Amino acid sequence: MDKVLITGGAGFIGSNFVLHMSRAYPSSRLVVLDKLTYAGNLENLKSLAEGKNYKFVKGDINDSALVDRLFAEESIDTVVNFAAESHVDRSILGPRDFVETNILGTFTLLEAARKHWLDAGRAEGKRFLHVSTDEVYGSLGATGLFTEETAYSPNSPYAASKASSDHLVRAYCHTYGLPAVTTNCSNNYGPYQFPEKLIPLMVINALKGKPLPVYGDGQNVRDWLFVEDHCRAIELVLKEGRLGETYNVGGRNEKKNIDIVKLICALVDERAQGDKELRNEFPFEGSRSSLIHFVKDRPGHDRRYAIDCTKMEKELGWTPGHLFEEGIRKTVNWYMDNRQWWERIISGQYTEYYSLQYGGRLAGQ
Repeated sequence: MDKVLITGGAGFIGSNFVLHMSRAYPSSRLVVLDKLTYAGNLENLKSLAEGKNYKFVKGDINDSALVDRLFAEESIDTVVNFAAESHVDRSILGPRDFVETNILGTFTLLEAARKHWLDAGRAEGKRFLHVSTDEVYGSLGATGLFTEETAYSPNSPYAASKASSDHLVRAYCHTYGLPAVTTNCSNNYGPYQFPEKLIPLMVINALKGKPLPVYGDGQNVRDWLFVEDHCRAIELVLKEGRLGETYNVGGRNEKKNIDIVKLICALVDERAQGDKELRNEFPFEGSRSSLIHFVKDRPGHDRRYAIDCTKMEKELGWTPGHLFEEGIRKTVNWYMDNRQWWERIISGQYTEYYSLQYGGRLAGQ
């Protein structure tokens, strides 16, 4: 992993991974390619200085000439593909961007890797890691877990686009021998997550005393994975994962949406009560749980996701390091300590879309 191309590296999980790699492999060169759409934020990477070990390139993974040039000029030996449109609600409102980025963009990256590694006879030691989601598996009932053998059954345009990209990666590995591996993760949470997603949205709204819209009856269940644990898992798969394999990465933290929102309210209340400055800036009487209200459910809203990460644990020795109660407290505190980060987002290019959440259209993942 001397010269690593990280696509989507200014987004939520991508930027956390870039920061993780910069600490774990200080001598490696990290080339970040990001289109800087609404969810990409260079502020996430402001602690890194451009130079020998880090380079940022603004660009689209669908730009085949740019991707080809980066492979050639940087002698890329490792690709970690985070670049994706990732919000289900957005995919329902406008699926074209999801097809173009998640499917065609992955195809462009695969073609570049095939050209520069396989066709050039330099595939040894190379690795293409495609980061995907548990949503490709569809929805679970009250019991059971997604495994690597679970049949794909995507239920949203977002999930369908990721399922398609997963199949492309597998096909390139099987047909051409591309040294590729795929990870499918559960819902991530932690620092730098864009404020349209459930947890940061609820933290911010609770702090500001805004409505907390929850889809349906709030009983939808997700498995939650702290982003730092995910970054460790990706690093391990890069180093030790078997080529051509899929690895499910889960947090073993199943939670109902309504329980998460109530816990966030309690944590925000607790923090505000102990912080006079915060209490004066964001005054609120009573419990913020009073802000919760239920709204019309999202079309095709999957009822439950849960990942079996036994393969990661047995083969690679990875286990999630954070219980949800620990990780969510860290996350809530980060958003309350880094208000300038999300205030700039809300007041800038995100203002128009952020306003839609008051109609209940951005109330969950």
